[in-house]
Amino acid sequence: MIERLPKFPWDVLFPYRRRAAAHPDGLVNLALGDPVDPTPPAVRAALAAAADAPGYPSTEGTPALRAAAAAWLLRREGVTVEPDAVIPAVGTKELIAWLPTMLGLGPGDIVLVPELAFPTYEVSARLAGAKLVRTDSPLTYDGPAPRVLWLNSPSNPEGRVLGTAELRAIVAWAREQGTLVVNDECYLDHVWEGGTRSVLHPEVSGGSHRGVLAVHSLSKRSNLAGYRAGFAAGDPDVIATLLEVRKHAGQMVPAPVQAAMVAALGDDSHLAQQREHYARRRAVLRQALVDNGFRIDHSAGALFLWATRDEPCWTTVGALADLGILVAPGEFYGAAGARHVRVAVTETDERVEQAVKRLAEGC
Repeated sequence: MIERLPKFPWDVLFPYRRRAAAHPDGLVNLALGDPVDPTPPAVRAALAAAADAPGYPSTEGTPALRAAAAAWLLRREGVTVEPDAVIPAVGTKELIAWLPTMLGLGPGDIVLVPELAFPTYEVSARLAGAKLVRTDSPLTYDGPAPRVLWLNSPSNPEGRVLGTAELRAIVAWAREQGTLVVNDECYLDHVWEGGTRSVLHPEVSGGSHRGVLAVHSLSKRSNLAGYRAGFAAGDPDVIATLLEVRKHAGQMVPAPVQAAMVAALGDDSHLAQQREHYARRRAVLRQALVDNGFRIDHSAGALFLWATRDEPCWTTVGALADLGILVAPGEFYGAAGARHVRVAVTETDERVEQAVKRLAEGC
């Protein structure tokens, strides 16, 4: 199994992290996109109140959690799903990594992923032993029908946002192919320019969720990365298959975390506050990068700036590491990222201001 996997990207970056950490004023980590702001008090209170949990949690999620996810999708995204078409995940990364395997893909099956993509989509194909194919748009792909198509809108790393018409066309194309469309919507609450829809929205799906799945994470929207809290919703038959496999594998979200998810999904006020934090940091970093010789491409959504100085990405990574700033090389996300770096906007205000100061002094 291990021979199928690429080298873990963040291990490759470690020497640059050490180099950046040697800066007299410490490391400014703009590589990981790791939430740093407090977990909402109501969520922490719900976790603590459910801490006495001697029994095994339910793989399918508590009725309260499934209902909360369905209510959130309706309230926030205009999407109607039945609670039994929702399944919780131990963080969406594990669900993404194992989804093709859980659906029975293997050698000879194709997993289609974006040209630039979160590395775990590639890992999902490798773990299943399936064939990975990258494409800039599924609508231009003309090979054998894929079994699974990964979308990510708004996207990591470059912040592309797919419009409703394009999403609708992709879903229609996939249904003709018999392909499952899975949209990783973890940044759906973080669109800064223009707009987009959930892949489950009736304007995209035509009112049917056949062959369509959406994956949602609470890591960024609610600062729950440490809780490992997410869920998938959509095609009831696909959800039922995932549930059956996950019951056998013991992939269960801890009961206190499920209670915390209910609280997070039921409260929109903390999301509004968090968006303000990220919007401010994004604006400040974007201006600083542009003022100091960078071009920002795409970046209409998500929590990253896709930046370039038209040089090899590792050259940029090294130069910024000398300023005590760590960023992610674009090559982590595909060969098309070889001349870009991904700059996260999730650091504290104080660290962002440090980055601005160092860019002005050093670039």
